[in-house]
Amino acid sequence: MDFRLTDEQQLLGDTVQRFVSQRYGFEARRAILRSPMGWSREVWGSLAEMGLLALQVPEAHGGLGAGSIETLLTMNAFGRGLLVEPYLPSAVLATALIRELGSAAQQQALFPSLADGQRIAAPAHGEEGARYDLARVATAARRTEGGFLLRGRKAVVLGAEAADLLLVSARTSGAVADEAGISLFLVARDAPGVRLVPYPTIDGQRGADVVLSDVRVGAGDLLGPEGGAFPGLEKAWDVGIAALCAEAVGALQAAFDATVEYAKTRRQFAVPIGKFQALQHRMADMLIHLEQARSMSYLAAVRCLDPDRAVRRRAISAAKVVIGQACRFVGQQAVQIHGGMGMTEELALSHHFKRLAAIELSMGDTEHHLEQFARHGEPPPPA
Repeated sequence: MDFRLTDEQQLLGDTVQRFVSQRYGFEARRAILRSPMGWSREVWGSLAEMGLLALQVPEAHGGLGAGSIETLLTMNAFGRGLLVEPYLPSAVLATALIRELGSAAQQQALFPSLADGQRIAAPAHGEEGARYDLARVATAARRTEGGFLLRGRKAVVLGAEAADLLLVSARTSGAVADEAGISLFLVARDAPGVRLVPYPTIDGQRGADVVLSDVRVGAGDLLGPEGGAFPGLEKAWDVGIAALCAEAVGALQAAFDATVEYAKTRRQFAVPIGKFQALQHRMADMLIHLEQARSMSYLAAVRCLDPDRAVRRRAISAAKVVIGQACRFVGQQAVQIHGGMGMTEELALSHHFKRLAAIELSMGDTEHHLEQFARHGEPPPPA
């Protein structure tokens, strides 16, 4: 398989990397984290100006209609810079959900404002006790005159505070773990009955539990067929996992580079610690994990839109397993080689370590995806 980039893709990757290095340095990021919102509206506007918010938006609606490789290049750069703006929830997941499930009218109404940064959307799907099971939805949607009434609670909704619009999953029929019977609704964040319980996550992101107390939505706020949202949710999640894997590779590269540089300058017994063979072996193992993760992120990007569900799910889970293992190994080795200072807030490495730990647990941890990989069986023989 040919993984060479086109000239346009190479230019995109270089542009985003340059933006991160020049405009999103470590101290700039720390200042953003200390701000009341915990993210930067100015940075969000810059992402819109560069067209990065429009990568997943079809050209027919003012977007770039780019492929998953362009998202991979963007997320690589964001992983290096530890971007805290809600790019994954809004520009990847929510946009993919609207693309998969939205009607032509809904797409026409939503895509332009998502692409130009005027609107931020966030999926509100996960629930307490679901343990990564996409089909486990207890939030209920009851039909009323002219629409639906939503009641339930969503857990760890990233980007909820920043969002103007929540994409809320709720059960309109079936048992709590059935794939059939899940519907998706467009809900304004400030709608009556919507309450956020916000908190910071360990990696500098902002999350919130979303409490829905008899929230009224109109029939036109139903996204996709009633009770038939699960296939679209699964496809969007696979796109999101591929993007998350790409972000991990950027963070892994930054952690590895910082460790190698530290080993060249930190001296012990009058020589750089990088001269010690034991540490050289550990850094070589870190590099192996990094390159394996990079290769699997390519696989995830190539397969995340595959129409064959089994092939797509198997590839995505395989990538998440390898990358999850790399996140744990590289992060831990980087901190250990740095010593105690590796966990201090003043060092960028500690922030990369926390983000890598969060990525390993996000959208299905390593154990979950090992089970998923086994569940979807052997790939079909080549034609």
